[in-house]
Parts: sequence; structure tokens; C-alpha cells
Amino acid sequence: MRAIRIVEAGEPLQDCDLPRPEPGPGEVRVRVAAAGICHSDVHYRTGFPPLAVLPRTPGHEIAGTIEAVGFGVAQSRLNERVCVHYQASCGSCDLCTSQREQFCAEGWMIGKDRDGGYAEAIVVPGRNAYSIPDAVSFEHAAVMMCSTATSYHALRRTRVRTAERVVTFGAGGLGMSAIQLAFLLGASKVYAVDLDHDRLALAEAFGATAIAADEDPIAAVLGDGGADVALDLIGSAEVMRTGLATLRPGGRLGAVGLTPDTMHLAPYLELVAHEIEVIGVSDHLGSEIPELLAFCAAGDLSLESIVTGRVGLVAGHVNEVMDRIEQRRSGDVRTVIVPDPRLLRSGDL
Repeated sequence: MRAIRIVEAGEPLQDCDLPRPEPGPGEVRVRVAAAGICHSDVHYRTGFPPLAVLPRTPGHEIAGTIEAVGFGVAQSRLNERVCVHYQASCGSCDLCTSQREQFCAEGWMIGKDRDGGYAEAIVVPGRNAYSIPDAVSFEHAAVMMCSTATSYHALRRTRVRTAERVVTFGAGGLGMSAIQLAFLLGASKVYAVDLDHDRLALAEAFGATAIAADEDPIAAVLGDGGADVALDLIGSAEVMRTGLATLRPGGRLGAVGLTPDTMHLAPYLELVAHEIEVIGVSDHLGSEIPELLAFCAAGDLSLESIVTGRVGLVAGHVNEVMDRIEQRRSGDVRTVIVPDPRLLRSGDL
């Protein structure tokens, strides 16, 4: 089968031909219909964080159809439309049973520790394959598996409450989902900070107050009363410090984006004096996925304008998208890989 792999850190992805994987006990093989290109995949391409084994097929935003099942998985699941929760865990340890499954000692991540969805097919644990409602497309379900789910987890971790104000730094795939979800959770106002004016226009269409990142977001947010929650969806120590500066007393900063940066704090002035919290956000929980699928099926969460680009399963095209993301010049919000060329539309690569 065709696949796109990271063969060497710091080098472009390569087209490869691999055997079609066979599902083992408790596993299913999913024929990939859509796989999102996430900023995390761009990080893995650069070598941060380093992947333990190379070559590796990336891709953790995956949706498709179950085409084979292993021992112990019901035959009735064949042809089921599913999206894939990328965090596999044992399901029974203290961490798994206390909603900390992403830290399971036996856990692993699809697209990082095991081969992911930049391929025609992928084998995953059956319990990681969640049924997609008929009203939700493969493309939308795929990007929900990281960008939307991580934003939802971030908002829950930072305890967004009714009538609170939220500021999101980054109006890409995570940011657009975070804006909508913040309002669903009761936020009275959401500020969206980004350098891309097209993205800011889309954020305004979702009800956010747009702020250009180069126009002093601290003054803009504080001048309007300050925020209760700030989310760094980019991954930057500088952005985190900016987020801290927008918070009013009792505010919470959610650190979401990946970064090798080190951030220095003045504990009393920046945290203690105003009871500010800095909260790490790592991935999301499987239990959050059905909630998000229900939001989308009900029309409360729109991803129509978030999936803005599509490419075929061709390394050159995927590398072009990753280059734009890495250089922060992508005009797209989220691009998905569509392995079946018959499903590509006019104008897609």
C-alpha cells in the first residue's frame, strides 16, 4: 500500500510502499478516507520531539472505514465509518481510570510511537475507533481527532465557566474549534489573536473579537477588562508570557502548543499576586470524542470552513503544506490528506 513516511529527522517526507497491515486480536484495519496535517506532524518532521523509531508513518487525525477486524472484534463492525482516538492505553491502570489515560505507562500514540494515517490503511485497537454519525463527514471527523479534541480538553482543563472571557492565541485548526467550543461552554466573549488576517476574518464570523498579533494584544484585551482564560495554541514561550499578561485576577493560562522554549517567570508578581494559574494541556481523552461528535452532528460545531485544503497521498504535496505551516505562512486553516484520488475535488493537489 502507499504511505508517506518520515525517514530522517529534518528531511522531507518520502513516498513509500508498505505491506497492508493485518489486524491482531482486538484490532481493526481502517481504510483511511481522510488524515489531517497537524502542526505536531511538522514538529516530528523537524525532529522535535524526536521519534524513537524511524522510518515512521505520521498522521494522528484519522477517519475512514473498517475493512478488516481481528480476533475478538465483532464482524458487525465491518464497513463502519469511524474516527480514530490516537492515544492507545491499557484502560485499567490508575491513570486510565482517573481520566489521565494519556499518561498510561503502557500507552502509545498513533502517528508517533506507531505508524499513523498518512497511508491507505492503518491498524488500530478496536476500542480506539469511534463510530461517526451519518451527519459528520470523514474530513471533519478526522480533524476533530486532534485540533478540535485538544481545544475541547484545553477548555475543560482551564475550567471555562459561564460568562467568562477567553483569549486564544492562534486561529488555525485548534483556534477555530476553541472559539466555537468556548461559546458552547458559556463564554461571554472570545478574543482571537493571529497574524493571518484571513483567519481573523473567519474567527470574527464565528463570533470572536479579532486582534492582530502585531497590534499589542495585551493592551487590546486588558483595555476591554482582561481575560479569565488564555490559551497558547501556537507553542511559544513569548506567546505564553503574552497570554499571562492578558489575564485578570484568578485567570488561567493553558499551555497547549509544542515548543522547546524555556519560559522564565517571576512567581510572586506574575502568579501569586493575582492567583494566576499556568495549566499544562496534553492531548485529550477518549471520553471527550463522543461529546464532540454529538456537537458536530447537532450543528452546534461547524467545521465546514475549517477544512480549507485537500491534497492527495503524495509526499511532495504534503511537504509543501508542512513547509507553509512551519514558516507560518499557511493561508489554510486545516489541510487533509485524501488517499483515494476519486474523492479529490477540482483544484485539490
